[in-house]
Amino acid sequence: MTEQHPATSVAVLGTGIMGSGMARNLARSGLEVRAWNRTRSKAEPLSQDGVRVTDTPAEAVDGADVVLTILYDGAVALETMRQAAPALRPGTAWAQATTAGLEALESLTAFAREKDLVLVDSPVLGTKQPAESGQLLVLAAGPNPVRPVVWPVFDAIGSRTVWVGDSAEGAAATRLKLVLNSWVLNVTHATAEAAALAKGLGVDWQGFLDAVEGGPLDNGYMRVKSAQLLRGDLDPSFATKTAEKDARLIVQAGERAGVRLDLAAAGAERFRRAIEAGHGDEDMVASYFASFDGEAP
Repeated sequence: MTEQHPATSVAVLGTGIMGSGMARNLARSGLEVRAWNRTRSKAEPLSQDGVRVTDTPAEAVDGADVVLTILYDGAVALETMRQAAPALRPGTAWAQATTAGLEALESLTAFAREKDLVLVDSPVLGTKQPAESGQLLVLAAGPNPVRPVVWPVFDAIGSRTVWVGDSAEGAAATRLKLVLNSWVLNVTHATAEAAALAKGLGVDWQGFLDAVEGGPLDNGYMRVKSAQLLRGDLDPSFATKTAEKDARLIVQAGERAGVRLDLAAAGAERFRRAIEAGHGDEDMVASYFASFDGEAP
């Protein structure tokens, strides 16, 4: 790659819970931002923040220094990039932030080779609020020459970038993201299930929180998720249906590595039951509802 200057323009493909916040912060940082979303109406509010909303992925990526994909899964990311292909310039940096899993990343890597794109495997850790405030943790793997190009993008969307590899082909960043997500999802389930048990046994949940406060069993993330349940606030920072997808990617990665992940598999099933009960678009702490056969108390 010959161009090593910092990016001045970026195309954001996908403006859901994560992508919309990322696009706003990119625009606020002074970058020229074009954004595309399958449902255009969901992207339209970004125009108030200086983002140009386009009708097609190709319009968004035309002339962009960096293409940032933050979509539902790897299959959607690949489909979207194929739609963008006519306008992609050889040598363009592609920051792939979708949690795609190992198998899908292989397909994305092959597409990048085919189109002579410089792929950076760059999933992010964080949910709605960190995305909106530019406080995501960016996990990145890509060649050294592309790092100055993507730096303004990662600096705008995250509080920290951790480089874990010099090539996207090894999926180093995706592998780390799957491990991190396995922990996040398990803590979410543990919180939801303990809260459900407390409800069933007539135990005051605040009593549980008081009992663990300040000790080794306390957990800040657990407190955030349990506070949502106590408030009855299921506005998604990370949707149940997306969490189920990630849980299944984690199980698949374990199978590829010969590692049995019983908790991840059971967690995926909890998410499936919560989705079946009508909670797919709510926050993933809706795992709580999977503990009850009928209507949750």
